[in-house]
Amino acid sequence: MSFAKPGAVAGQISVRLLFAMSLATFATGQLQAQQLTVLNSGTQENLRGISALPNGVAWASGTHGTYLKTADRGTTWSVAHVPQANDLDFRDVEAFSVDAAYLLSAGPGELSRIYKTTNGGNSWELQYTNKDPKGFLDCMAFWDPSHGIVVGDPVNGRFTILLTEDGGRTWNQTPAAALPPAQQGEGAFAASGTCVAVSGQKNAWFVTGGTTARVFRSPDAGQTWEVSETPIVRGASAGIFSIAFRDEKHGAIAGGDYKDAARNDANLAFTDDGGKTWKLSALEPQWYFSAVAFQRQGFIAVGSTRSGHVVEEKAKTWSKTWDEGLNAVSAFGTDSAIAVGANGKIVRFTNLK
Repeated sequence: MSFAKPGAVAGQISVRLLFAMSLATFATGQLQAQQLTVLNSGTQENLRGISALPNGVAWASGTHGTYLKTADRGTTWSVAHVPQANDLDFRDVEAFSVDAAYLLSAGPGELSRIYKTTNGGNSWELQYTNKDPKGFLDCMAFWDPSHGIVVGDPVNGRFTILLTEDGGRTWNQTPAAALPPAQQGEGAFAASGTCVAVSGQKNAWFVTGGTTARVFRSPDAGQTWEVSETPIVRGASAGIFSIAFRDEKHGAIAGGDYKDAARNDANLAFTDDGGKTWKLSALEPQWYFSAVAFQRQGFIAVGSTRSGHVVEEKAKTWSKTWDEGLNAVSAFGTDSAIAVGANGKIVRFTNLK
C-alpha cells in the first residue's frame, strides 16, 4: 500500500488508539454517572476488532490468530486461536450470535484472509485468501448474515471491493469500472475494522486517507460507487479511519493523524444527507480517533490519548472523558458499549442512556 498502516505487520509502526465518549444520563430525575469497568480478557494480545450484539454477546479479535467471545456483556471471556493462523492479525470481527461470526485478517498478499464459524469457534472455514501480492484487506461489514462487503487497498488504481450474497461461500470482486479511481497515495486504514459501514438493505460507505480524505458511497450494495471530498485532515499518516451511520442519512467520520495523536485538528465530521456532504464537528478539543460508533443516544469514538461520549452531534464540548487508550469500540445498542485495546485491554462503559 502507499502509506504505513499502524501495526499492520511486523516492522510497521504500531500505535495505541483512543476512545471518545460522553453523556450525562438521567433516571427518575437523578443524575447517574457513567461507569468504566476494566474487564479481565485473559490475553495480552493486541486487540483491534470488536462486535457487540444487543443480547450481550460480543466477539473480539487481535494478533496471532486470536479471538475472544463473551455472552455476558464482557464479564467473562473465552480466548482461543484459529488453527494455523498464528501469523495473522485479525483486524476485524463481525458477530451475529454466540455461534456465528466472521474474522478478517489484514496484511499484504496472503496474510489478508476471511474466516467464518457457525459453531462458536469449534471450527473455522477459510472462505477467502487474497492471492494478489499488491492486495491488502482493511475492513468488512454485513447487511445481514448472508450479505457482506470487504474493502481493500487500491490495486492498479482502484480500491478492492469484495461482495458476498451467500454467507461467504463465494466472494466476488466489484469490477474496477464501477469505482471512481483512487488518487495517488490514497488508501484505507486497517486500524479498527470500521473503515466501511452499511445501513438498510443496500447502502454502503467506506473511507480513505493519505493524500486525500474521502468517502465512497454505494446505493446498490456495492455494485456502483460515487465519492465525496471531506474536510478531515489528510497526510501520510492521517485521514479518515472510521465511519458509522445511525440510519441511511445520518453518519459520522473520524480520524486524524495517528503519529500526532494529541493534535487538535479537523478529525471529526457529520452528514445528514447520506454522505454526500460532510460538516466538521464543533466539539472541542478534538484528537486522533481510530473508531466511531453510534449508541442509542449519542456516539462514541476511540483513539490513543483519551475517551469520551457525546449525546448529539451538535454538541460543542465533551460531557465526559477518560484517559484510556483503545483501538475499537462497539455499542450493545442500549445503555452500554465495549472497547478493546493493546495488551488485551477491554473496557465496558455503562449508564450511557
